[in-house]
Amino acid sequence: MTKMSTATLHWGAFTEARFLREIWQRKPLLLRQAFPGFKPLLSRAQLFALAGQDDVESRLLQRAGRRWQLDHGPFSRKQLPPVEQRNWTLLVQGVNLHVDAAGDLLRQFRFIPDARLDDLMISWASEGGGVGPHQDAYDVFLLQAAGRRRWRIGPVEDATLQPGKPVKLLAKFTPEEDLILEPGDMLYLPPGWGHDGIAASGDCMTYSVGFRAPPQGELLKEVLWQLAEAQQGGAIYRDPPLRSGASPARLPEAMVKFAREAFNRLKPDAAMFENVLGLYLTTPKPQVWFESVETPAATLRRACRQTGCRLDRRSKMLYTAQALFFNGEKVDAALASSALLRQLADQQNLSAAQVQSASSAELAALADWCSIGWLQPGHERSAESSPA
Repeated sequence: MTKMSTATLHWGAFTEARFLREIWQRKPLLLRQAFPGFKPLLSRAQLFALAGQDDVESRLLQRAGRRWQLDHGPFSRKQLPPVEQRNWTLLVQGVNLHVDAAGDLLRQFRFIPDARLDDLMISWASEGGGVGPHQDAYDVFLLQAAGRRRWRIGPVEDATLQPGKPVKLLAKFTPEEDLILEPGDMLYLPPGWGHDGIAASGDCMTYSVGFRAPPQGELLKEVLWQLAEAQQGGAIYRDPPLRSGASPARLPEAMVKFAREAFNRLKPDAAMFENVLGLYLTTPKPQVWFESVETPAATLRRACRQTGCRLDRRSKMLYTAQALFFNGEKVDAALASSALLRQLADQQNLSAAQVQSASSAELAALADWCSIGWLQPGHERSAESSPA
């Protein structure tokens, strides 16, 4: 059984406001004992078991001299090297999707908007294990959970990669700082900052809090796809007067003009971009699914009124001035401006007293979401939760 996370982020000489003003996306910061007395939320055995599940994204990285080997899970325990073997790392992605305590820890970082907050990855490394010198395109907090890890960090002046490697390793990395992190210490790195973490003791466990940074091209694809869907066919192409010719394979200029005119008629406004981002950023990852329940709606409504409700650990909820998005769907327009549902998104739970103030439509929505597993009755999580 995993522990509930009662860890609280301690800023030391910093505050959230000062961190955001002076550090965020500007320069690294080491916070000694950011989580004083921190204990791993999962044991090594529990983490290894999690990596064996079909719905969990996991990777195994091994190094022998200059040779690297990358394998993707799920892994049975027999497929993992002995813990005494040096230079290997197990990386388990999205642990917050499977363990409530990990989700609780992730909520300590909600001073950054939910639209940016991605997931909690846990890496376990044997002595000498690591993923090599690299840079990320997103912000990351690296919390030492167990053992000791040596971090060499520095700006990247040459982003050339080592050829023929299964992971993106920097060919020329010159670190500026050499740090040893103990349990409870945390290192923040902005995007593009080079880093190389090596387990300095056996049974080394590091928690990585990552943030979403979608490229413009990816967002543009989503915008264009939704705009195209909204066209619902449109006008049918018709040929201009044709003449017999000797070039049947030539693409007609009239058809090119027809397509260009269709594109030029697309006029996305701010609401369209909000809609695209809301749906895109709340869509569950491919390996996520929800379990529906057969409990009658009246029983679920009563449970919510009596005990409150909370977002399932896998759920994502965002809103704008005009719309509300939940797990890749746009909430009915009649509820889009609901102050109660916006409280649910911000707080990630509602107390019984809050639910008792709900309108019949709001209460019906809460019960419906409970029935499909997006919400769970109960304002508080249980004291323990399994990593399944």
